[in-house]
Amino acid sequence: MKKKVLIVIDYQKDFVMGSLGFTEAKELDSVICKKIKSYKNHQVFYTLDTHDEDYLESLEGDSLPIEHCIKGTEGHKVYGNTKICLNEVGAQPLEKRSFGIHPQELHEQCFDFYEDELESIELVGVVTNICVISNAIVLKTLYPEVPIFVDASACASPDPALHEKALDVLAGLHVNVINR
Repeated sequence: MKKKVLIVIDYQKDFVMGSLGFTEAKELDSVICKKIKSYKNHQVFYTLDTHDEDYLESLEGDSLPIEHCIKGTEGHKVYGNTKICLNEVGAQPLEKRSFGIHPQELHEQCFDFYEDELESIELVGVVTNICVISNAIVLKTLYPEVPIFVDASACASPDPALHEKALDVLAGLHVNVINR
């Protein structure tokens, strides 16, 4: 039987109500929970943007000098009811140290089966124009024959214009943008 996969991207406290929080992210909690529940009999993963205490000394920290998602802090944890929903379905966490998860780690940690066993991969979460798009591209590169979906109604960005542009770019890369 082919596998359907859902990956919740970076739905963490710092992106919702913390140092990089924004209103649209908070509004996604119930939408993402509903999506997770619809994958109850499938595979669900979630990424955790993960930084160390020396974040501000990193290249990303130079460009975005706001500490966030520091491992071991409250801001690193999954936000709201989404955390409960992820636990209910036995979702597996994937820590990532950059915008997109490392392709080899993704393959080894998530997809220990062949591409032809995948029916589809769907992404939801934040931030559409940074980590959602990055991970969609990684997945499309690794699995070019697997349909990749991004649910626009379950993604957000603090910049609505960049959210829309990212969805346009994803569609141009043959990622199926749904619920737009």
